Amino acid sequence: MIPVRGYKGAKVAVLGLGRSGLATARALVAGGAEPLLWDDSSEVRTKAESEGFVLTDLGRRGVLEDVALLVTSPGIPHLYPAPHPIIRVAMEVGVPVDNDIGLFFRSFAVEDLDGFDTAPRVVAVTGSNGKSTTTALIYHILAEAGRPVQMAGNIGRGVLDIDPAVDGQVVVLELSSYQTELARALTPDVAVFTNLSPDHIDRHNGMGGYFASKRRLFSEGGPDHAVIGVDEVEGMFLADQIASAAADDRVIRISSGQKLERFGWSVFARKGFLSEWRKGRQVASMDLREIAALPGVHNQQNACAAYAACRALGLAPREIEMALRSFAGLSHRNQLVTTRGGVRFVNDSKATNVDSAAKALQVFSRIRWIAGGMGKEGGIAALQPFLGSVVKAYLIGHSARDFAQQLGTTPYEICETMSRAVERAAAEAEAGDVVLLAPAAASFDQYQNFEKRGEDFIILVQDLPEV
Repeated sequence: MIPVRGYKGAKVAVLGLGRSGLATARALVAGGAEPLLWDDSSEVRTKAESEGFVLTDLGRRGVLEDVALLVTSPGIPHLYPAPHPIIRVAMEVGVPVDNDIGLFFRSFAVEDLDGFDTAPRVVAVTGSNGKSTTTALIYHILAEAGRPVQMAGNIGRGVLDIDPAVDGQVVVLELSSYQTELARALTPDVAVFTNLSPDHIDRHNGMGGYFASKRRLFSEGGPDHAVIGVDEVEGMFLADQIASAAADDRVIRISSGQKLERFGWSVFARKGFLSEWRKGRQVASMDLREIAALPGVHNQQNACAAYAACRALGLAPREIEMALRSFAGLSHRNQLVTTRGGVRFVNDSKATNVDSAAKALQVFSRIRWIAGGMGKEGGIAALQPFLGSVVKAYLIGHSARDFAQQLGTTPYEICETMSRAVERAAAEAEAGDVVLLAPAAASFDQYQNFEKRGEDFIILVQDLPEV
């Protein structure tokens, strides 16, 4: 646990008592603060009480006027589409609003730095797609190289729930736009921006707000190195804003298709080969094509981002290459579940938006595609250029019929449920086909989260009758 610094003896309100909220409450107590806890869900409040916490209705008149800070969970809106009523009251009476990420950066190792030979460092990864894989890759590379490392944020443990820092340790954080938008302190040593595609538009009131929330990771504290994907205009703009000139090697530009030879430091992949260039010459290269856990161009970008971050931390190219080859991949990200009768079943439940689904559809040649759920703005119309490899779509969830109208000439079947979709796809699949779950939609219409959706797919595939 990381005790929260700076609030000893003060009352701190905590709104939202999920994983991050309860971890925040414990960390506040460890730091000597008095947490006042609340959640809108009576079920969640009961769970918190079972841990011994006392609940305080933060919506009662006057309660917030006596607190030093309000800490809110990432999923609770604080601005768009409308502030939560408790957050609105806090702003009206002048109570600062923060989240666990801001508290982490203010508290991690700050009182212990003089006792370390090598100061602990933080790598923070954000972007629309590839955050989890990139974060896990960086963690895996550092662990394989024998470096002390922890992983937290949207993957692994809550940021305040990790162990106290040790000499030379690196903490790798996956951070969503919900987390970067509100944190009052953002001071990573290395910051990574993978890419940007439309997502969470209602929460950020448009693409501009969404990009601005990501950009804060690079503008608030000024990382020593910024690893930036430049395959979209937003990444190009961000790199240009940070760098003093093309030769500025504080910025490491990455790409999964462009040559980036004229910059001070760049890492890019073309035709399956990763290249590192510094000051106009190539200094390292490696073949990514035989790394089974990193299929597709999008995973080559993830590899470039992880490679660049680890190089910024001082690892040698050979160390990174050896670790990449032993990476096993992540659950729910192009995860091969099994092969039956020459048919591969692949779980990419993390493909919750059009851009990530497009990347999955480009990996395989004959796809029986399970898609649907709680569709996002625009549906799947933008996937038309990527449907050539789809033999048939099996549509589930709330947006099944809306998706069907956007498939053009691609054959489809409305299945409603995951069970029916897996059954029908398996029955019709032939040797060489891939049954791919890449929903292009959120899971909340039928599942608690994308992990539960992916787990259901895996169980259903494993329970299929023998062929």
